[in-house]
Amino acid sequence: MLQETEAISSSDKFSDCAPLIALRTVSRLYDDGAVAALTDVELEIQAGDCVAIVGASGSGKSSLVNLLCGIDYPSSGSVRWQGEPVRRQAEWARLRRTQIGIVFQEFNLIPTLTALENVELALFGCGLSTVRRQTRAAILLGRVGLEARMHNLVTTLSGGERQRVAIARAIANEPRLLLADEPTGNLDSTNALLVADLLFKLHADANVTIVLVTHDESLAARCGRRVRIKDGRIVETVDSAVVAPSIVGEAAS
Repeated sequence: MLQETEAISSSDKFSDCAPLIALRTVSRLYDDGAVAALTDVELEIQAGDCVAIVGASGSGKSSLVNLLCGIDYPSSGSVRWQGEPVRRQAEWARLRRTQIGIVFQEFNLIPTLTALENVELALFGCGLSTVRRQTRAAILLGRVGLEARMHNLVTTLSGGERQRVAIARAIANEPRLLLADEPTGNLDSTNALLVADLLFKLHADANVTIVLVTHDESLAARCGRRVRIKDGRIVETVDSAVVAPSIVGEAAS
């Protein structure tokens, strides 16, 4: 009995100490191995981290983030959530529903729905009533400065506004990990700054772990750690003590 108790205690301690998510010797191959998108990648993301994945187009950044959220699967190696390997599609679906939020470069909003309805969609299956879903969606849109635009079809919103809707949707279920794949790539400089500030504010205020995929060096410099990827391999990791300034309140007003 004592040995069993010690084993359970040791397992709990390992889970507490393990990274939030990690890639262990991960490779992703295509065309029967002819194309290597990622090769022997080792990466740990701790809870509360703010990490930038930096690299040129075609370097493997998007392949990496697809593995981190279970949209794609490694050809070899493993992806681990709090120390435990995640292999089944159902496990990844549960994590995306409850623990992982995703912000895409292309927004991926439903054009025939309003901003409120797009955010509300993320709350279906959570056991909330219609009123509670809509109330929470409205609160989330308020957090990203879109109180006055929540009933607009997303097709009538600007690029910056659409990305803010996408952020509100991504954080609807209070994820521990937020993955943002080139979130400012399609925006002008003003809206890019606003969206970036919103992401950094989420990290600072709610301690959301953020992995930001970008080719923008100035945006990456605002993260606590920069991981540079080239030809599918991590070639550099740089820690930074830079604290990202926040102008969200000013920009949204």
